[in-house]
Amino acid sequence: MHNRSITTAVLVAALASTSIAQAQSPKDQFNAENKRIATRYAEDKKLCSEEPDSGQRMQCLRDAKAEFDKSTAMAKAQYKASPAKPGDCRDCGKVTQVVTGEKAGEGSALGMIAGGVAGALLGNQVGSGHGRQLATVAGAAGGAYAGKKVEEKAKATKQWTVHVQYDDGRQASFHFDHDPQMMSGDRVQNANGSIIRR
Repeated sequence: MHNRSITTAVLVAALASTSIAQAQSPKDQFNAENKRIATRYAEDKKLCSEEPDSGQRMQCLRDAKAEFDKSTAMAKAQYKASPAKPGDCRDCGKVTQVVTGEKAGEGSALGMIAGGVAGALLGNQVGSGHGRQLATVAGAAGGAYAGKKVEEKAKATKQWTVHVQYDDGRQASFHFDHDPQMMSGDRVQNANGSIIRR
């Protein structure tokens, strides 16, 4: 009789957790699974710390970390494979590519003037008479150009371009001046002229 009540309790708990998991969105399921994995990893590390031998303790920690990494990767793969319900979101899609590049800076008069002065000073050190004047002018022109280019390079910034394929077939690209923390395969949706992860 006692075994039957334990079996019934376990069966009811399993059915309840299954129905809760089915009612959750894929994102909620992923978050719950990550929480469960993190809790398990913390428990494993605590068990490992009780090992008396340092070699066994380190091996236990390596095994726990490997299991944590494997479980996390499986949860992420399952989350990415979860089907999106078509028709739920017109402005939703999937990241197809994230490209990191450099956005050219703009040179100003300050860079040109500083470069021109430095070039003129260097040009003035060359030759004598009419040749010195030509070298000074050439140095100023070359220095101004170099100063502008140096300033452009110094003001250059990193830029991320995220390419998106929408569920309805459209494609778009979005530019960020900071790492958007997105990668190929991530589900996204339009928000305020940009995109956010779903």
